[in-house]
Amino acid sequence: MAKNVYDFTEGGREMAGLLGGKGAGLAEMTKMGLPVPPGFTVTTEACRHYLRTGTEPGGLRREIEKHLAALEHTAGRRLGDVHEPLLLSVRSGGRNSMPGMMETVLDIGLTDATVRGLAETARQERFAYDSYRRLLQMYGTTVLGLDRGLFDGALHRMKADRGLTDDAGLDAADLTGLVEVYKALIRSATGADFPQDPREQLYEAIRAVFRSWNSERARLYRRREHIPDDLGTAVNIQMMVFGNYGPDSGTGVAFTRDPATGQRGVYGDYLSGAQGEDVVSGVRNAVPLTELRHLDPASYRALGDFTGLLETHYRDLCDIEFTIERGRLWLLQTRVGKRTAEAAFRIAAQLVDEGLIDEDEALARVTGEQLGRLLFPRFAATGDRPPLARGIPASPGAATGAAVFDSAEAVRRAAAGEKVVLVRRETTPDDLPGMVAAQAVLTSRGGKTSHAAVVARGMGKVCVCGAEQLKVEPALRRFTTSEGTVITEGSVISVDGTNGTVHVGALPLEDSPVAAYFEHGTGDGDLVKAVDRILRRADEVRRMEVRANADTPQDAARARRFGAQGIGLCRTEHMFLGERRRLVEAMILARTDPERRAALDALLPLQRADFTGILEAMDGLPVTIRLLDPPLHEFLPDRTELTAALAAAEARGETPDPHATALLAAVNRMHEANPMLGLRGVRLALVAPGLIAMQVRAIAEAVAERHAAGGDPRPEIMVPLVASELELHLVKTEIKRVLAEVAAETGAVTGCPIGTMIELPRAALTAGRIAEEAEFFSYGTNDLTQTVWGFSRDDVEAAFFPAYLEKGIFDTSPFETLDTQGVGRMIEIATAEGRAVRPDLETGVCGEHGGDPASVRFFHHAGLDYVSCSPFRVPVARLEAARASVMVIQAAPAGRFSGGVPGQG
Repeated sequence: MAKNVYDFTEGGREMAGLLGGKGAGLAEMTKMGLPVPPGFTVTTEACRHYLRTGTEPGGLRREIEKHLAALEHTAGRRLGDVHEPLLLSVRSGGRNSMPGMMETVLDIGLTDATVRGLAETARQERFAYDSYRRLLQMYGTTVLGLDRGLFDGALHRMKADRGLTDDAGLDAADLTGLVEVYKALIRSATGADFPQDPREQLYEAIRAVFRSWNSERARLYRRREHIPDDLGTAVNIQMMVFGNYGPDSGTGVAFTRDPATGQRGVYGDYLSGAQGEDVVSGVRNAVPLTELRHLDPASYRALGDFTGLLETHYRDLCDIEFTIERGRLWLLQTRVGKRTAEAAFRIAAQLVDEGLIDEDEALARVTGEQLGRLLFPRFAATGDRPPLARGIPASPGAATGAAVFDSAEAVRRAAAGEKVVLVRRETTPDDLPGMVAAQAVLTSRGGKTSHAAVVARGMGKVCVCGAEQLKVEPALRRFTTSEGTVITEGSVISVDGTNGTVHVGALPLEDSPVAAYFEHGTGDGDLVKAVDRILRRADEVRRMEVRANADTPQDAARARRFGAQGIGLCRTEHMFLGERRRLVEAMILARTDPERRAALDALLPLQRADFTGILEAMDGLPVTIRLLDPPLHEFLPDRTELTAALAAAEARGETPDPHATALLAAVNRMHEANPMLGLRGVRLALVAPGLIAMQVRAIAEAVAERHAAGGDPRPEIMVPLVASELELHLVKTEIKRVLAEVAAETGAVTGCPIGTMIELPRAALTAGRIAEEAEFFSYGTNDLTQTVWGFSRDDVEAAFFPAYLEKGIFDTSPFETLDTQGVGRMIEIATAEGRAVRPDLETGVCGEHGGDPASVRFFHHAGLDYVSCSPFRVPVARLEAARASVMVIQAAPAGRFSGGVPGQG
C-alpha cells in the first residue's frame, strides 16, 4: 500500500512534488533543527486520488491516526481533551507556490467544551474565544462553503456597536457573544450545528483542502501561471502555536531580501496579538519587521540568525512565516520567495558576487518574462503634481486606469478594452479575476506581505498597499483622501508601484532605465548592471542566434542595438503601404504589359532604397527578405466602402468616377471567400511573375550598391507559402535569372541563399523534397498554427478561445505560446527530414513565437539555428535561448530541472 502520510522528520525539500512546497519546507527546517511545531503531511498523491474518485485512498485514516498519536505524544496534549486540548492547523501546500488560492483552517479541535479548557490552561478567556471564532469562520467558509460576508458582516456590526475599528479592541465577552452569533449563522445556513467532534472537524477540513485545488480562483491562478492542473495539493497538519495570546505574542512574515527591489537586508511585516491570516489578509496594518527589534529583541535576533541560515541553505531569497508565542519563536513555513522582475535580476547578480551561485545558475534564476517587464515605461518626474496618497511600494512599475472597486467590474471593463485599477481595502483570493484584469492594484490596508502584494508581485502587476490616507468605500464606489478629495468609479488614476504613490489623472510616461540601456547604451545603477551582466553571460552560452523581424532601416538599426544578430523576417508588403499603395493599384488595374511595367518601374527605386537602408543597418549580418506574401486585393480599397460611395454618387445623379469603378471591378474580380488560403505567397509569384522579378531586382541592385559603398550585404531571399517542391523550383529559377541579370549589368556578385517559409502542414510533411530546392527553412509559426488547427486567428480568438481556456483545452493561446504537440511536432519532422537531405540546412523561426520564452526553449531543444522576433523582444529571446542551454546542462547530471524554473518558488 502506498505511503500517503509523512512526518515532518521524514521528508526534505527534494520531495516537493509529493509533499508540496510547504510540506517540503517544513520537513527541511525540521531536519535542520530549526524550531518548527511538530506535524505531518498528507501527500499530493492522496489528493489526486480523492479528486479522481471522490474517496480517500484506502488506509489513509489509519495512517493519519498513527501520526496524530505520535504528534499528541510529542506535544503532551490530546486532540479533544477538555482540560488541555491539542489544537491543529490544516493548511494546503501545492508543489508550486499559489499564495492565497487554496484553503487553510486554524484551531481545529475547539468545541464548546475544549474552549473552556483552553481558556483555563492559557489563563486567557479572550484568547480562547478569539481562537474559537476564527475556527468557526474558517470552517464555515472553507468546509461548509458559506459566504465569508456573513461572518465579516457580524464582526463589523459588533465593532461598530462598540465604536471600534480594530478586532483587537473586542474583549472576552464580545468574542464569546460573537462565537454564539457565528454558530447561529452556521445553523441557519446549513440546518446543522457546528460539529463538536474534533476528529470530524479534522477530516472534513482535510477534504475541504483537497477540494480547494479545483476552486475557481485556484484554477484561474494556475492558468495564468501555467501550473499543471493534475499536480494536486498536499495537506499539512501541524500543532497550533498562537500569536494571538497578547502583546508578548504575534505573527509575521520575513523575507531575507526585499522582494520588491532585491536590496539586501531582512524585510517583512509583524503584527502583535495576531494569527498568521491577519498579516497575509491585510485586515490589520502590520508594522515593519524592524519594529520587532524593540518589541522582542531576543526573538528578533533569533529570527535574524534563522533567516541567514535559511538563505545560505537555499542559496536564494527566502520567504519565512513565523509566530511568537509568549516570547518563543516558531517557524511555520519557508519557501523560495516570489519577487519582482527588478529584484530577480539584482538578487541573481548579488548571489553570484556572494559565491552562493555561479553565473549559469544566475541565468536560470531570471526569466524572459521578467526581463520583458523591465522594458515597460515608468512615470516621468511628477514634482509639480503632488500625489493623492502614499502607500507601500509593493510591486514596481507604472500603470494608469479607471478606478474600480470590485473584481467583477474590473473584469467587465477590461473585457470591453478599458484599462482599470482595482481599488480595495484589502484583497482576498476571490479578487483574483479582478487582479488579473487590472493594470494595477491599490489597497488602503496591508503591507509587503499582504495577499495583494504577494499575488501582484507574482503576476508582475503594479501594486501599492497600505495607503492608509484613503478611505475606500466599495459600496459607494469611491475613495476619499485625507484632504477630502473624492475619487469616484471610472475616474482615471495613476499608480506608481516603484515609489508607492497614487496620482489623479494619467501621468506621462518615460523609458525605463533598462529600455534606455538597450536603446541608447546608457544607464547606470545596480539594476542596469545586473541586466547587462546576465545578458553578456547569456550571449556567451546560448547556442541559437537571435534575429529580428524588421521592415525598415529604423527598425533594423533598433534591432541591432537590442542585440539582434540579423533580420529573420523582412516583410516586403509593408513597403507598399501609404503613398505607395496607388502604385500597386496602378499595377493591378493595368490593361497592357507596358502599363504594368510602368507601375513596376515606379516601385523599383523605392524598393531598392528600402533594401539598401536595411542592408546598411545590418551590414555584415544576414537579412532574410520575404517576397510579397498577402493577396493583392489587400492593397485595394474596401469593397463595401467602394460600393457605398459609387451608389451614393449614382443616387445624387453624378457620373461615377471611372477610377473608382475600375477599382471596384478589380476588387470584385479578386474577391476571395478565404483570402488566407487564396492567391497569395508563392502562388502570386507564379501567377504574376513581374512583381516578384521587380522585388528580386531591387534586392540585387541594393546589394550591388552596398558592395560599391564598401559594405558587406548578406541578403537571403525567402519564398512564402510553399507547399510543393515544384512551386519553389519554378520561382527559384526566376529569382536566379534576375540575380544573374543584375550581376551581368553591375559586375557585382549578387547571389544569395534562396529558401522558403514552412507554414503549411504539407510543406512540413514533405520537407525532404522541399529541402532539395531550399537552402534554408524559416518556420512561419503564425500561419502554421492556423493551418494545423484549422482556424483563422482573427476570427476565432474572441469567439471561443476564452471557453477553450476555461475548459482546459488550451493552457494558453497557441498563438502566444507554441503548441508543441501539434505545431511543434510539424517543426521537428520538417527539420529532421530537411537535414537528412541537406545536412547544412539552416532552420529558424520568424513567427511571433520567436519572442515567447516558453516557445524559445522548445526551439532550442528542437535544434533550430535561430529565432526571430520583434526588436523589443530580442533581449527576451537572447536570455531564454541561453537559459535553455544552461538548464539542459543542469538537468543532465542532477535531474534538477523538471519543467519549472529553479529558484522561482
